[in-house]
Parts: sequence; C-alpha cells; structure tokens
Amino acid sequence: MTFPIHDRSPIRFNAPLPARSDVVIIGGGVIGVMTAWFLRQKGLSVTLCEKGRIAGEQSGRNWGWVRQQGRDPGELPIMVESLAIWKQLAAEFGDGLGFRQTGVLYLAKTDREMQGFEDWTEHSRAHQIDTRLLTAAETAAMLKGAVAPWKGALYTASDARAEPWLAVPTLAAAVEDRGAILREACAVRALDIAAGRAIGVVTEHGRIACDHVVLAAGAWSRLFLARHGISIPQLSVLASVAATEPMPEIFPGNAADDDFAFRRRADGGYSIAPGGSEHDFFLGPDAFRSLGTYLSILKKEWRSSTFRPMAPKGFPDAWSTKRRWSEDEATPFEAARILNPAPNLKALGKVQDAFAKAFPSLGRPKLKTAWGGMIDTLPDVVPIVDHAPISGLTIATGMSGHGFGIGPGMGRVIADLVTGGHVGHDLGRFRFARFTDGTKIAPGPSL
Repeated sequence: MTFPIHDRSPIRFNAPLPARSDVVIIGGGVIGVMTAWFLRQKGLSVTLCEKGRIAGEQSGRNWGWVRQQGRDPGELPIMVESLAIWKQLAAEFGDGLGFRQTGVLYLAKTDREMQGFEDWTEHSRAHQIDTRLLTAAETAAMLKGAVAPWKGALYTASDARAEPWLAVPTLAAAVEDRGAILREACAVRALDIAAGRAIGVVTEHGRIACDHVVLAAGAWSRLFLARHGISIPQLSVLASVAATEPMPEIFPGNAADDDFAFRRRADGGYSIAPGGSEHDFFLGPDAFRSLGTYLSILKKEWRSSTFRPMAPKGFPDAWSTKRRWSEDEATPFEAARILNPAPNLKALGKVQDAFAKAFPSLGRPKLKTAWGGMIDTLPDVVPIVDHAPISGLTIATGMSGHGFGIGPGMGRVIADLVTGGHVGHDLGRFRFARFTDGTKIAPGPSL
C-alpha cells in the first residue's frame, strides 16, 4: 500500500449497497470502523460509507501514538479500555497493526513543565496507570546519545504505538469479513428524515433505509450537520508529519518536547513532527463564526500556530465551499474525496534541526516522505459523542488529534450508545448540549 492514501489509491472496499441496514455509519476512519466492529458483535447489520478511502484522512495520517499519558480526564477511562482492546486486537492480527507497547515519554525543559507532569499523575493514579516522573539522569539514560538539557520527563511504559495506514484498513477488512458492508468512494449527501427522525441516508449511489445513523466524518462533520440545521463549533488545523530514512534506535517508543515529537516506526525510521502546539490554522467562514468560542484554545493549545488567510479549494472551511445542496446534485464530499494538504516543510525543517541538536551523533535526519493531515477539533479539545437533536442520529466527531489511540474504546462506547446498551463511562464531558447550555468551554487538564 502506498502512503499517504490519496484519492487515486485503489479502491479496496466496493460492496454493493443494501436497500436497508440497521445502522449506517458515515466515515471510514478509525472511529467509524471500530463502531462497525462492535455493532457487528451485537448482531446488527451495518453499512459504512466512506466518501474517499478508508483511513485516507487523519486516521491514516496521524502520529501513530496509542497513549493514555496526558489525556483529558474525561477521555482517560475510555482510553484505558481502548488500550486493553488494542492488545486483544494485536493478539488476533499480529504484525498487521504494527502494535507495540514501547512507552510514551514527555520531556520537560522547565520546572513549570515538570510541575504540570506531576499534577497530571493524580489522574494516572486514579486509574492505576503505570505513569511515573523521571529525573534528568533517568531521562538521559532512556534516550541514546541525547544531549538536550531536559530537566526530567513523564513516562508511561504501557503506552504504545501502531502503524495507522496499516492498522485501520486491516481492521476494516476484518469488519467486512464479519459481515459489515463497506463502500469507498461513496459520499453520503444527506440524511433521509421523516417526522423529525433519520430513517435513512441518501448517498451518491442511492438511498439506504436504516434505524440509526452514526456520523463519524471527522473534519467534514460540521459541514454535513449544517446542511440539516445543526451547528457545532468544529474547526480543523493542519498537522505536518514526516517519515525519516532508517536510523539507529534512540528510543523504541514515542517521545515529545516543545520542539519536536518522534515515534519509532516498523521500517526502522521515525515519524517526526513539530512538538507542542505548532499547527497551521486556516481562516474560513466557519473559523470567523467560531472565533469567540476558540479564544481559550488559541491561548493554550495553538499558541504557536501559523494563521493562513484561506483553506485550499474544496476544503470544508474554504471560502468557496458550497454550504447548501440538494440530494440529487454533487456535494463538497464528492468534490474533495480526500483532504491531502501540503505539509509545512519549513516547520518540519525546524524539527530536523531540533532533532539534530538533541541527538548530535545522528545528525540531521533524512526524510523519506512528508505529509499533512487535517485534525478536526472542538474548542475544549474533546469530542462530541452523543445523540443529535435529530432522532436516530448519533454524532461522534471532534477527536482533536486523539482519535487513533482511543478509537477501539470509543467504537465500543458508540455502539452501546446507539443501541441503548451499557456505555460504562460518563459521557457528560462529550455531550452535544455543552455548547448551548451555559457550560464554560475550555480545555481540560491534559498535556
């Protein structure tokens, strides 16, 4: 399989659409795929429609971290469950997922960062996670050849990594083997609504009747919901990542400080990216509408972001993107099958320089390839996982760059939410109404 997956990649999933399905899932990322997995376990018929390719967008373009460490406390119980599911999946699929429990290391350059790490360990202790603080000497001992002046680190040995563009399609194929219908290049244009309830979907290839719809469309969710009069303050930021040529192993897992982040890859190289909160934020009509809601995240999460005057043509928040359409005409989802933004090579160049400074014996890493991905986010940096104002519709979006690792656990939660099963977690932090009921919207105590 070539990487990154793009709109010219071969179609792998092309099953005929049924006239009816118990549940239709919109979106073929890790959230949609794992929701289908658990719905099939319950014996429901499931059809998953993906406008482009499975894992073509952020589910195949992320860092590949499977981490409990640093999570928002509202996400943490689901992430603990998710890690357990990842281990079960790895036992079943072996190297097909690239899953390895090699640990996550957050590196601190200041006493303030160390204090933040120490504060977060309160949450790890509450869930009996093996997170611990490391001294400067212990940190240096874990990173071969490092000379950076880190004061210490936060380390969780049980955290893991996997290969996103391998894992999600592998899991999708397994879901199909278990009886789900998966269809790529099949945009859902609209909900079919009667008496205020979603009774089906209208796709570019025809209508599917159903009892429930799950919207797991990532960066496209806001645009789809707005077509039906539902408003959410979701935006997207560009994250740039690169894969290095094979290098000597300096650490088998994942690590990050404010300058750079890296993950060991199965091919012997590293995935590297800007650390901290450096993203590219495109200013479009939705961004201007939501600016007031995002003030807190601009100060905390995106303080190093680069602001660009407009998104590329066809992107969800591009100035020219159509906001209204009829069911019998082509939609923005068909016009841009896969978001494939150009990476910020200047930012990645800084990462190469920072890496070389921290590990001088290795020199400046050579890049094999680089790519960009659009991270869908909400102003409190946690998702919406809740029933929508339209009966029969469940929203699961805004994973804020955390979706790959938490995907299996979140899929189980969503499946139970759809069917009225025992969810087992408090989803109050993720409720749809928090943006209109007077709740103070701000990022939680995550790292």
